[in-house]
Amino acid sequence: MSNQSNGNSRRGFINKLAKGVVGASLIPNIITAADRKRSLEQLSRQKDHYSANDNIQIALIGAGGMGNADADTAITVPGVKLIAACDLYDGRLADAKKKYGSDIYTTRDYKEILARKDIDAVIIATPDSWHKDISVAAMNAGKSVYCEKPMVHDVTEGHAVVEAQNKNKVVYEVGSQGVSSLGNEKARQLLKDGAIGQLNYAEGFWARMSPFGAWQYPIPADASPSTVGWDAFLANNTKRAFDPLRFFRWRNYKDYGTGVSGDLFVHLFSSLHLVTGSIGPEKIMATGGLRYWKDGREVPDVMLGMFDYPQTDIHPAFNLSLRVNFVDGTGGTNYLRMVGSEGSMTVEWDKVTLYRNKAYAATDDPLLQTKKAQDSGKQYVYERAHMLPPDHMEYVADKGYKGAHFDHFYNLFNAMRTKGKVNEDALFGFRAAAPALLCNDSYFQNKIMYWDPKNLKTVNK
Repeated sequence: MSNQSNGNSRRGFINKLAKGVVGASLIPNIITAADRKRSLEQLSRQKDHYSANDNIQIALIGAGGMGNADADTAITVPGVKLIAACDLYDGRLADAKKKYGSDIYTTRDYKEILARKDIDAVIIATPDSWHKDISVAAMNAGKSVYCEKPMVHDVTEGHAVVEAQNKNKVVYEVGSQGVSSLGNEKARQLLKDGAIGQLNYAEGFWARMSPFGAWQYPIPADASPSTVGWDAFLANNTKRAFDPLRFFRWRNYKDYGTGVSGDLFVHLFSSLHLVTGSIGPEKIMATGGLRYWKDGREVPDVMLGMFDYPQTDIHPAFNLSLRVNFVDGTGGTNYLRMVGSEGSMTVEWDKVTLYRNKAYAATDDPLLQTKKAQDSGKQYVYERAHMLPPDHMEYVADKGYKGAHFDHFYNLFNAMRTKGKVNEDALFGFRAAAPALLCNDSYFQNKIMYWDPKNLKTVNK
């Protein structure tokens, strides 16, 4: 695949103007269907371009819900074939054969996957506690890697992953799919072009209520020490007696997961860093609590984080606030909103909504005019200023856009074929994971955390 193909894969935006006028200077910057368009028919024809010998052959390590979603998307990219799956629960391996074909290789041991010469890349969708170990081992084995977010379980693990990628010169991509989305791409362009003026504040929110959304995953009836590789699950962790809740609902426990911050905040950090060009905050504070899901979990179901981003050569200083609520009865709202001196924009993966307020020119400011009148000895009376509602513009992906998840995998495999780069490599992934993980540290240690985003290390103050 060529980079041009990747460009063509990016569906255009259609702008929809609401009442009010947005500055004309913004309009020529809209990504239109004519700029970069790849029809679904073209994609279908591309599938015939690769022979069996040209296929990128991949394996799935961690065949749970997210792993299957990743694999399902990956194999829709032309020239990609899934040939192996690894999981510590036998039921998932049986399901993988039913779903992907009885001829795929299955195993409980990820090292067997990495030893195979016919596997070009692996998807790592294990509990967070295994991300670092399997990532490093895979890259040392010469494999390209797609690793689910967050890239690491603890901030101290990030350097090992970055060093492994630099040493082995392989393609490594972290699975925060939003960095490959049209929405974030458009937001980055709008911010650069001054659409909201000078950025000073950003906020993000994730809300969930359903049991599955709150990590109350089902426990298989046959879960037992004979069907689950429990000892392997704990090989790099605290030893315990078999507990199906810890295995199948691992996100609820600090030993294996990274809580709401590592699961959801990290998406917003990835998107924000892509849009702004930032490398991260320097001050992290968090609060929250376990308000509803009192099922034995160790992590909060409501969390609020606040982050100070310092001024850099790329962006001004700004503040970020993030919220997650797993007790939300309103249906589940998710957004990233960026606020500047002249407007704001709400960023979604397939849409950007831009709001711009009518600003007074200094000479039209009625308060300023009053002062001038008083200074000159004249009386000045003014009526309430007429304020127009916010100007509003939407940039929406064309129908047929295959979405950020597809584009993220497309970028991975295109980089493998062309020896190119991905949007979220190990360094980018570390810089997105670090503030999310430090948010947890702030919550559990009840203190402010300080971070050096340039040198990637915590700071004691």
